[in-house]
Amino acid sequence: MGTFCSVIKFENLQELKRLCHWGPIIALGVIAICSTMAMIDSVLWYWPLHTTGGSVNFIMLINWTVMILYNYFNAMFVGPGFVPLGWKPENSQDSMYLQYCQVCQAYKAPRSHHCRKCNRCVLKMDHHCPWINNCCGYQNHASFTLFLLLAPLGCIHAAFIFVMTMYTQLYNRLSFGWNTVKIDMSAARRDPLPIIPFGLAAFAATLFALGLALGTTIAVGMFFLSSNKHYLIELIKIILRNQTSIESWIEEKAKDRIQYYQLDEVFVFPYDTGSRWKNFKQVFTWSGVPEGDGLEWPVREGCHQYSLTIEQLKQKADKRVRSVRYKVIEDYSGACCPLNKGIKTFFTSPCTEEPRIRLQKGEFILATRGLRYWLYGDKILDDSFIEGVSRIRGWFPRNCVEKCPCDAETEQAPEGEKKNR
Repeated sequence: MGTFCSVIKFENLQELKRLCHWGPIIALGVIAICSTMAMIDSVLWYWPLHTTGGSVNFIMLINWTVMILYNYFNAMFVGPGFVPLGWKPENSQDSMYLQYCQVCQAYKAPRSHHCRKCNRCVLKMDHHCPWINNCCGYQNHASFTLFLLLAPLGCIHAAFIFVMTMYTQLYNRLSFGWNTVKIDMSAARRDPLPIIPFGLAAFAATLFALGLALGTTIAVGMFFLSSNKHYLIELIKIILRNQTSIESWIEEKAKDRIQYYQLDEVFVFPYDTGSRWKNFKQVFTWSGVPEGDGLEWPVREGCHQYSLTIEQLKQKADKRVRSVRYKVIEDYSGACCPLNKGIKTFFTSPCTEEPRIRLQKGEFILATRGLRYWLYGDKILDDSFIEGVSRIRGWFPRNCVEKCPCDAETEQAPEGEKKNR
């Protein structure tokens, strides 16, 4: 109830600006069209309200719409929760285990990460989602997950209504000839006749809504089945392990680091309580408010609050060691899909919201990972290479740079070439 009140009151009116983005506009447009057309088709032409089945079907459609919108607006307006500006651990000695965010002028709390889109350090950050124009994290992880599960289910129900409406209205009104198929769009054969006949406009609107419903179902399904895995199953597993997608990636990189250097150590994820039910309750609660404050977390035996942040610092140092210095040999405008850099570079542009960086001949780049035709790294400005400070980072075409002689001798490939993720 407290979560609902926070949505209604809009404690920070600036959050309303999140609606002015292509993601929420498209998402809310699809929800509005599919739910409205499903109700109209059901009441007028498929399953009238004066029948028991029609009434139950109509209530189910309203139920899908309300639950989807409730979780969607919760995920958008409640938000993930942010690390307080200027935050630092109570014990000053613990700061040695944490990274410092120059933008927020605060230490990054355990499980938090800085989001360039939100321009804040996000508590228990999972990812930034353009469809809600906000991050998925500590406070809205449950709402976002429920939205992803409910949206395709509601679209499947709506798609069934659209198909059955067209089938029942056009049945026995198809005249098959030798070369043509004629569709009679006259009033439907129903007793009593519908108030509004199922004409050409209704048929076109229903067909359009069917395309949106199926497209949404397939798109979310492709998201669930991405990365060559059943992502829906992986998503549930991650929650039951009390992880986020970023932390799952950190755990994978920890194993890769240990294997790469053949170290005699084992990384244990500290926030897995050992009980799936307890892990589940860290995200889903009856009140809708997640447990804890987002800054301190219960840890398993043998670990402490900073076990994960220490591993992150090790990976950050390892990334500096494995990174490769490149020199820019050709200017690059920073375009997402540059036509003048080759057809393969154009069609293999990384599908990510991470930025592209503009390059000028003679500059130096510190590449940390890469694809076949693209590299990702930090632009080296002034003495930033010596200090290890990255100021401008993003993707750039591989054919615009060449390895510096000192790094070419080591033949050290950026992370991602040796093991394509």
